[in-house]
Amino acid sequence: MTDPKQHSLDDDIIDRSLLRLNTVATAMGLGLLSGAVLFITTLFLAIRDGASAGPHLSLLGQYFPGYSVTVLGSFIGFAYACVLGAAAGFVLSALYNKLTR
Repeated sequence: MTDPKQHSLDDDIIDRSLLRLNTVATAMGLGLLSGAVLFITTLFLAIRDGASAGPHLSLLGQYFPGYSVTVLGSFIGFAYACVLGAAAGFVLSALYNKLTR
């Protein structure tokens, strides 16, 4: 027969480990997702519209130096969005882990 205190301790350990987010995995996932979204959007607009592509999306060039709605700009935007998304994912998961502790 198992000890009820041991069962409770095991449940607490499992609950704590399941509630925590892996900050590195969350940062990588959100970084790659945001980079892929900006890459695909920029590439789609650059191919579809040509020189007059995405006047609103081109405003990101104000925040991301070197970014434009072109094929080359899609790669530059991917890098910027990956870094920004990874930083946001890291901060959000670290904050979540801190609050659920």
